[in-house]
Amino acid sequence: EDDEEEEYLNRVHEVNDLLIRRTLRVGGTCTGEHGVGYGKMKYLREQYGDGTVEMMKMIKMALDPNNIMNPGKIVSKW
Repeated sequence: EDDEEEEYLNRVHEVNDLLIRRTLRVGGTCTGEHGVGYGKMKYLREQYGDGTVEMMKMIKMALDPNNIMNPGKIVSKW
């Protein structure tokens, strides 16, 4: 039973990944009404490119040098 549940969840994550990547390929976005969070951080570079993600990180560092506002979201700790 646990193996079946794990297999099912792995498949759900795989389908979700395929949907997001296809959406990005046709010009869509990985974000939604609830933002990015932990689950979609890995798609930001694909969607926006390295330069934009690095700029996001620089803004985060400037505004939150102690990383206390939503730590680990959008950009990981520098």
